[in-house]
Amino acid sequence: MAKEIAFKIKLQAKGGQATPAPPIGPALGQHGVNIGQFVSQFNERTKQMNGTIVPVVIAVYRDKSFTFEVKSPPAAVLLKQAAEIVKGSGVPNKEKVGKVSVEQVRKIAETKFKDLNAYDLEQAEKIIRGTARSMGIEIEDSV
Repeated sequence: MAKEIAFKIKLQAKGGQATPAPPIGPALGQHGVNIGQFVSQFNERTKQMNGTIVPVVIAVYRDKSFTFEVKSPPAAVLLKQAAEIVKGSGVPNKEKVGKVSVEQVRKIAETKFKDLNAYDLEQAEKIIRGTARSMGIEIEDSV
């Protein structure tokens, strides 16, 4: 018989650099999860994403054990890395803060594909283009 899930917790943490400090410690502690065990397993599984913010969904069972699934980094984080900017524009329709190439958009769409609500890569690219537009990042079409 499968274990019964008591809670699902969604968090975002830096890959390979999670600590028991907030937001992880309080979120897990209130459900009785072993925080140190989660942090060590999470850091081990995400060490190749060193410093990149990654979402994680933690399933906490009735016996206080847990499993977790690491998702791909948010599109905004990947776009900021590709454009080499610190943050998006406050006025994206007037003030552009960076540029990314079509190839970079395609690579981000491939990375995010399994977590996006898209049937094919072309639709995933449109989602990433929309995110870039809302952040004030221009997409350079290669000629």
